[in-house]
Amino acid sequence: MLRNEASSVVAKIQPTEDTSFLSMTNNSLLYPRESMNPNNQNADRFLALIRESRRGKFKVYIGMSAGVGKSYRMLQEAHVLLRSGIDVKIGFIETHNRAETQALVAGLPLILRRKLFYKGRELEEMDVQAILNSHPELVIVDELAHTNIPGSKNEKRWQDVLDILDAGINVISAVNIQHIESLYDEVRIVTGIDVAERVPDRVLQMADEVVNIDLTADELIARLREGRIYDPAKVQMALANFFQTDKILHLRELALREVASAVERKIEVITPVSGQTRNDRFLACISSNPDTARRVIRKTARLAGYYQSRWYVLYVQTPAEAPDRIRLDTQRHLINNLKLATELGAVVIQAKGKRVVDCLLEEVEKRKVTTVCIGKPHVSLIHIILRTFAFNQLLNRLTESNTDLIILS
Repeated sequence: MLRNEASSVVAKIQPTEDTSFLSMTNNSLLYPRESMNPNNQNADRFLALIRESRRGKFKVYIGMSAGVGKSYRMLQEAHVLLRSGIDVKIGFIETHNRAETQALVAGLPLILRRKLFYKGRELEEMDVQAILNSHPELVIVDELAHTNIPGSKNEKRWQDVLDILDAGINVISAVNIQHIESLYDEVRIVTGIDVAERVPDRVLQMADEVVNIDLTADELIARLREGRIYDPAKVQMALANFFQTDKILHLRELALREVASAVERKIEVITPVSGQTRNDRFLACISSNPDTARRVIRKTARLAGYYQSRWYVLYVQTPAEAPDRIRLDTQRHLINNLKLATELGAVVIQAKGKRVVDCLLEEVEKRKVTTVCIGKPHVSLIHIILRTFAFNQLLNRLTESNTDLIILS
């Protein structure tokens, strides 16, 4: 059955019961499997549990845009925790010269930023090593999507935060919704802005608590006009570009939706589910077309994140795209897209074959995939006619295995 939706066309096939979970829950199946496997993974799983128990707690404040009050709220919470006897320190805070926010910095212990020279200028960055050495109970780290100065240990601040969490230090951080990687295409369509600094979805999914700082569009625009967000000289430009009611409302909806998904994930982890459920696994099949591949990767990442599912990205190298035949710019875009998939939490699979459909079906069976995601083909009529047989073959084989097919626009 084919069903049209606003953002995708879905070929829906009835799901099947996945019994792979038995290998984890039934001892009679688990132990024989372990005895046959010389590289026993039991110790690795236990080590992962130990590390998780030592890991710091992670709280993220999320908002629809700058100026909603994320930094202000973080500092307010820091004061409450400090008065409660918690060893709280500011690792990095960006006040944007907002008087209300700057006033809250006073009285909070501050870890000095490190100074370094880049292109003849003295710049400041968060001092991660100083935080690790100081080892407070909790550290405030603003601007989660920030790109570090070249020469820093990590390229991105969210990577710094992961290092801090791994050291057993609790972190409170903040990010705007437009910086979430899988929302890049939607944000660009809504705002017309190409957001360069982005955070992988898996980082937000790791958070123990996600809190939305919400304002109405009118309240946010009023703050902007009062000069409480940007310098007065920048207000009119902001109103003419990003801070328009329709854009704000759309971003607000995205932020609310993201937090609702985080709450649902937490409930599903805490609340035991009765009865047998399908163990969803998503497979995104991409080509060397860079734009289509990025959209498929980001949308599949959101689906997998919503269902808390394992997911894969498959690229099939045909003879036409062998290393000695593929264009260098095409190869570069492909490498970047596979890197993006890895950052978003996918297992990347690279296969070689003359027929993409055969390679795809082989991976579906091998990985016990329940849902295949592909991009909407942008081809001429003659190509559609030539590929009809291959598509029908794919559809029939997926139907036989009770696998869903989602065609993403």
